[in-house]
Amino acid sequence: MAIHLTKESKILVQGMTGGEGMKHTRRMLAAGTNVVGGVNPRKAGRTVDFHDRPVPVFGSVAEGMDATGADVTVVFVPPAFTKAAVTEAADAGIGLAVVITEGVPVHDSVAFLDRARKRGTRVIGPNCPGLISPGQSGAGIIPADITKPGRIGLVSKSGTLTYQLMYELRDIGFSTCVGIGGDPVVGTTHIDCLTAFQEDPETDLIVLIGEIGGDAEERAAAYIRDHVTKPVVGYIAGFTAPEGRTMGHAGAIVSGSSGTARAKQQALEAAGVRVGRTPTETARHVLAVLDSGA
Repeated sequence: MAIHLTKESKILVQGMTGGEGMKHTRRMLAAGTNVVGGVNPRKAGRTVDFHDRPVPVFGSVAEGMDATGADVTVVFVPPAFTKAAVTEAADAGIGLAVVITEGVPVHDSVAFLDRARKRGTRVIGPNCPGLISPGQSGAGIIPADITKPGRIGLVSKSGTLTYQLMYELRDIGFSTCVGIGGDPVVGTTHIDCLTAFQEDPETDLIVLIGEIGGDAEERAAAYIRDHVTKPVVGYIAGFTAPEGRTMGHAGAIVSGSSGTARAKQQALEAAGVRVGRTPTETARHVLAVLDSGA
């Protein structure tokens, strides 16, 4: 199994005919992802050939869903049009919208996430790398050739750290890797993924990657303590970050002891999570837990 994305998923790409959409659609297809269509109202009715794989372009998400049975959309549209794109997908009743776009205004994100919740659409992102279930499907920009199928579940705020941990643990492999994005407001949280991995019978261990700023990791720690029985290994980016300065993602700011890597580490360790200070140390913790059978 996997969470949120399997080999049965049928994927539309909003913005497929743009530069980024074309590039990453090609990569998704090469990885075996079942991309069934693109969406661009100005190019509806056309077909785009990807290495002799013809992919039709539809005028709307609803039209694409009706024609193909698509249940996932990946959004590669500019920030100014992201709100409209996700709203359209939610109103069409799509099950999952993966929003890759960065630089989306926070008030737009709040609006389309509220609309999606009301329509029953799960949103991953915005400003995220997407998700991948190795050997089955990938929706977004996560490379498919740096790991293999396995029994580790990974949830991360950071795209780059997602890739690094996937590579560090490539000999073991992953059930699903989810990059939730680092914006102040995102559709899918650490806790959402922890819940899904806890329920997935083919995930044996969970890796949680967080970063300084906010309290998402502290809330995840409380959830792990009360609800997660599988082993969890964590990593927090930003142990060397100076206090009071915004670092990296828009939400990564610390003030005093609030939001620091050390505070997050303490909260996670109190919940029984082993926390590494570097990605390599985190990978060693994973290996140790798996070797011990804990």
